[in-house]
Amino acid sequence: MADTAPVLQGSPRAFTPAPAPEPAPDPAPAAGPDPVTKNDAAPKNDSAARTGPATRTGPETRAGSAPPTGPMARTASEPRTGSETASVPAPAADPASVTRARQLLAVRPVADGHNGLPWTLRLRSGHDLTPGHYYDLDLADATLHTSFPALRAGGVGAQFWSVHVPPGAVGDRAVSATLDQIDFVHTLVRSYPESLRLALTADAIGDARNRGRIASLLGAASGHAIDSSLGTLRGLHGLGVRTMALTHDRNTPWADSALDEPRAGGLTLFGEEVIREMNRLGMLIDLSMSSIDVMRHTLALSKAPVLFSHSAAAALTGRPGDVPDDILERLPVNGGLCMVTFEPARMARGTGPATLADVADHLDHVREVAGASHVGLSGCYDGGPETEPATATDGTYEPLPRPRGLEDASRYPYLIAELLDRGWSETDIAKLTWENTLRVLRGAEFTARAGGPRRAPSMATIARLDGARR
Repeated sequence: MADTAPVLQGSPRAFTPAPAPEPAPDPAPAAGPDPVTKNDAAPKNDSAARTGPATRTGPETRAGSAPPTGPMARTASEPRTGSETASVPAPAADPASVTRARQLLAVRPVADGHNGLPWTLRLRSGHDLTPGHYYDLDLADATLHTSFPALRAGGVGAQFWSVHVPPGAVGDRAVSATLDQIDFVHTLVRSYPESLRLALTADAIGDARNRGRIASLLGAASGHAIDSSLGTLRGLHGLGVRTMALTHDRNTPWADSALDEPRAGGLTLFGEEVIREMNRLGMLIDLSMSSIDVMRHTLALSKAPVLFSHSAAAALTGRPGDVPDDILERLPVNGGLCMVTFEPARMARGTGPATLADVADHLDHVREVAGASHVGLSGCYDGGPETEPATATDGTYEPLPRPRGLEDASRYPYLIAELLDRGWSETDIAKLTWENTLRVLRGAEFTARAGGPRRAPSMATIARLDGARR
C-alpha cells in the first residue's frame, strides 16, 4: 500500500518556514486560508510538528554525534571573510512584503531546480556522512549555503539535487562519478529522514510536503553521465534520476554545448534517440548550457515539456548558455519551464556585483516573454569551483558566493517580496515557486504513460547511428 498521509479537511496545516537565521523584524506567520488540494495540501503532523530542525547553538548535534571539529567547524554566528558575501548588507525589503511572501511560501513553497550540495560535500569530506566529522546539516553552517534551517527558513519544499560530472571526466570515469553521487543523495535522504524524503513523481512531491519533509529529486548535470549508452540512461532512471542535462561545460559526442566549439550542429542521430528515450521514460530533458541549435532541435523533437534547470535571459546578459527570446517564446507551445539561476556570473550586468534585483530582472523578463506558467527558481546554492576532491579536502574549499541579498537558501522570501513589490500577482508567485515545476513533471509522466506501451526500450547505439561522423 502506498505510504501516504491523509489531509485533515477544514483545518489545513501550512508548511510553515522557520524564522530566517539573519536578523529580521518580521516573524514567520501562520499560513493563510488558501484552499489546498490532495497532493499539494499543507503538511499535517505525523509524529512531530515539521517546522524544521532548530538552529542549535553550542556543541549540541544530532543524537549520538560529536560536535563538528576541524577546519570546517565554524558556526553560523561567525562572519564570512574574503570573497564571502554574508557581511554585505542585503537590499532593503518592505517588512510587510516579506511577511506576505512567507505566508505565500507556507502554502506554495519553493521547488528549486538546482543545488550543488552533493558535489560540495564530496569536495569537503569525500561524502563522509558521519555526524560531526565535517558538518551536520541540522545545524546552520556559515561555510555552506544549504542547511535544513536555511531551507526551512527559505520556504523550500522540493529540491533537485545536482548529480555533477567533474570537468574532464568521460567514459567510465564520468559514469562512476555519477553513480557515486546518486548513492550519496540516497544516503543523505536516509540519514535525515525527519527533513528529507525521496520523490520520484510529481505526486510524491506533494506527499513529501504533506509530511513536512523536503522532497528530494535527482538531476544529472551532463549527458556525459551516460557515456553514450541508452542502457546506462535507463539505469540512471531506475536509480531515481528524473532530469538530465544534455551537455554542460563541453560537448557530448551527440550534442553541442554552448561553452564549446560546435561539432554536431545540434543533435546527432544518436542525440535524437536520447531525446526519444527520455520521453519514453518520463525523464525531463534539461537544456541548460546546451547550444542554441540543440535547444531548437530538441524543442522540435520532444513530445514532453523541456526544462532549463539553471538558466538566464540572454536578452539581459547574453552569456553563453543563456536562453534567447525566440526559445522562450516557444516554451508555451512545448509546455516547458525556464528556471532562473542565482549564479552571480550570469546575473551581473556591468562591473558591479550581482544582486537580488538582478535575479528579479531576469524573472521579470522570462515571465514577460514566455509567460508566468513557464518560469521557475534555481538558487544553484553550494556551487563552486569544479575541482577534484583530493585538492579540496584540506578545509579550504567553500562554495562561491551568491548575489547580494540571496546569500544562502534562507533568502527566497526576500526575492518573493521583491517580486510582489514589482506587481507580481499571488497567482503568478504560486506558479513560479511550486506549480510550474509539478506541471512539467506531470507532463513528462503523461508522455511516458501515453507513448510507453507503444515503444519498446531503444537498443540503438552511437556506433550504429553516428559511426560515420564520430
